[in-house]
Amino acid sequence: MNKTEAKLLFEKVKAEQPLVHFLTNTVTINDCANVTLAIGASPVMANEVNGIEEMTNLAQALVINMGTITDQVYESMIRAGKAANKKGIPVILDPVGAGATTYRTELALDFLKRVKVSIIKGNASELYTLIGGDAVTKGVDAGFIPISNKELAQEAAIRFGNVVVVSGAIDAISDGEKVVQVENGDEWLPRITGTGCMAAGVIGCFAGVTDDYFTAASVGISVIGLAGELAKKAMLSHEGIGTFRVKFMDAIFRMDGDIWAEGVRLS
Repeated sequence: MNKTEAKLLFEKVKAEQPLVHFLTNTVTINDCANVTLAIGASPVMANEVNGIEEMTNLAQALVINMGTITDQVYESMIRAGKAANKKGIPVILDPVGAGATTYRTELALDFLKRVKVSIIKGNASELYTLIGGDAVTKGVDAGFIPISNKELAQEAAIRFGNVVVVSGAIDAISDGEKVVQVENGDEWLPRITGTGCMAAGVIGCFAGVTDDYFTAASVGISVIGLAGELAKKAMLSHEGIGTFRVKFMDAIFRMDGDIWAEGVRLS
């Protein structure tokens, strides 16, 4: 991945302010909206089936998050996904909880069959389940799987024909050929709700301004890890997780290509 080209994505997002259409879960919908604004893009959170195609047609990227999935919302997701495919904008899928229940797993696989997905972002057990592995997702958190995130990202990318992001202590991104690992992050990130959902949103922001979805995914997921590190460094000794959450959002708001290039650790 070319860091110089990746740095330019920050300027493009702020200049173009892409509209990112979210069909996301009700737990983190506000977090996703705020992180999209913080990075410089514009969010819309419409999920009503009536008129869903019209809203998607206004957007530059579509983010689908199955965290609080229902049959009615799923119908909206399918319609929005098909509208995005017709328009030619990227679809980012976060198959939250795949592997936790048969219902979630089957809907995620069904979506991948019916909609062309540009980027899948999930934890290891979610993605391992989707490629046919035997994994147990702990609620919406990752369980143990027998292969590395790097191997999983590449195998899943080949299986589904798109870019795959496997989140974890070391994130892995692959398009089936290239693989990059992101070593940024902080142990407090999993202790605040919504960082995974926000990661998919930030990826959507970058994907909305480029056709290079591999770079967009790599930059997007690394922004979350790096922002966690910067937030922790800004903490005072008496401050806790609530302050960390605020400083995390501040770090994303202040992030630019230079800050990212200086702090990101890729392998």
